[in-house]
Amino acid sequence: MRFSKLYAPTLKEVPSDSDIKSIELLTRGGFIRKAASGVYTYLPLGWKVIRKIEDIVRQEMERIESQEILMPIVQPAELWQQSGRWEDYGPEMMKLEDRHNRSFTLGPTHEEMITYLIKNELRSYKQLPLSLYQINNKYRDEIRPRFGLIRSREFIMKDAYTFHDTEKSLDEAYDDFYKAYERILEKIGVKYVAVDADNGAIGGSDSHEFQMLADTGESSILFCDECNYAATDEKAESGEIYEFNDEKDKELELKDTPNVKTIEDVANFLEKDIKSIIKSILFKGRDGWVLALIRGDYEINISKLRGYLKDQTLHMGEPQEIKKEFDVETGFIGPIGIKNIKIIADNSIKTIKNAVVGGMEKDKHYINAVFERDFKVEAYVDIRIVKKGEKCPKCDKYLKEKRGIEVGQIFKIGQKYSKSMEAFYTDESGKQKPFFMGCYGWGISRTMSAVVEQLHDKNGILWPKNIAPFEVAVVIVSMKDKEQINMAEKIYTKLKNNGVEVIIDDRNVSTGFKFKDIDLMGIPLKIVVGKSLKDGKIEIKLRNEEKGELYSIDNMESILENIEEKLNNYNPAKI
Repeated sequence: MRFSKLYAPTLKEVPSDSDIKSIELLTRGGFIRKAASGVYTYLPLGWKVIRKIEDIVRQEMERIESQEILMPIVQPAELWQQSGRWEDYGPEMMKLEDRHNRSFTLGPTHEEMITYLIKNELRSYKQLPLSLYQINNKYRDEIRPRFGLIRSREFIMKDAYTFHDTEKSLDEAYDDFYKAYERILEKIGVKYVAVDADNGAIGGSDSHEFQMLADTGESSILFCDECNYAATDEKAESGEIYEFNDEKDKELELKDTPNVKTIEDVANFLEKDIKSIIKSILFKGRDGWVLALIRGDYEINISKLRGYLKDQTLHMGEPQEIKKEFDVETGFIGPIGIKNIKIIADNSIKTIKNAVVGGMEKDKHYINAVFERDFKVEAYVDIRIVKKGEKCPKCDKYLKEKRGIEVGQIFKIGQKYSKSMEAFYTDESGKQKPFFMGCYGWGISRTMSAVVEQLHDKNGILWPKNIAPFEVAVVIVSMKDKEQINMAEKIYTKLKNNGVEVIIDDRNVSTGFKFKDIDLMGIPLKIVVGKSLKDGKIEIKLRNEEKGELYSIDNMESILENIEEKLNNYNPAKI
């Protein structure tokens, strides 16, 4: 490719709406352009990177004998209503109606569509197991699209689905995909970690996320160095032991607490330990209101609460709505006297005696509240956010924290969809049974952005070789020097003939301008044909090196071998 022909409009200035580094560099480097909030166009450089990521993913899917298909983006509402997710998926689902008033969605995922396909095609246990995947656009109506390609309204995703007659067969496929995802990340050439994850709206039992490590990552990963336990903050458990309070039950009292607005204010005003205060938070979901209780120094993990209640529509109640429904302000909600509502408590409050709770009146709190005597709890479950410094749930060490960006997630979804959508196969004895299913997602466009978040410097992107838009850039320092032009063309042709993806910078602009563009674009290796050619030498420099090296042009084969060796050893993730 000739740089003079390349459509890659680079920018000197940082775009005003760049909220993370990757979107800044991908925009400035001429990889993408924003069309609307959360919607992007991929320019030639960006599309080359996307296709390379797709190629790596396809290689690993073929390796585990998953077959590629393509399903429709527009999906009928009936399928989602049958699975029970039409309402459960939440407001992120993009819904539309056709001219006949029939409801559809722009697919955020394809569990329903694949189940519908298979229930009409796959009849016998002899056809199992089966693994199918697609690479397709997905759509989610994010309330606040942010982080560029990492959380957008339209994105490119690989989603795979497996069908089985036994849980053992599902376990084997799950392990195959787990290993395939590790190989994808290793081929790309990045630092990553696989962690226990929340199943979210997909449902099912086991799930793992594959997180690309980055200081700017939106995910918090809690991990243990000793036993290799790792989980997202949505899923993480704690090994903390709650000390039992053995003081005697005291008489319940309602106290005035004027002008207290926070848990800390309540603790200071009543001269109580914050650990003796119970926070009461109202959530609203598909089946109405739920009151969640947690110790004053902890925070509720809504993902865990949604998972326990099996309701992905669950959200924190708005103050105006709470006031209208319960005739009390949010800060004074409590479990005593609240009627006709489900109460779920975190395990952290089991050992609290004589607790402080909201008084269900403005400027009022109860002290000396006792479980069962003063109010009843339906269930005690783990619904809290775990933080670094807490004990590991698997050993006696303490949890540490890293930031990451989720690029892949795998799920054992069991019989959730096959039962609800009546997708059955016939077993050896002639009985009809629902399939066991697995689901395996990989964010293609998200991966491009995540790599840039992890691998960049002050000059631009540091693409790993396997997904770089070009492996080598040949730079002609002076377009007026015929000797430089001829040598650069010779090297360019040699590299092309040897299968190297190379671009020659034949633009009639300053050398500094060329160098800045090539560094911004993150091309791994640069060959500079300039003044040193008079001494029979050219400069070769890797993107992450401070200085290049001079090589004699007398032995072109040796230069080609050196370039190949440098590229094979190039790994910016090891910096």
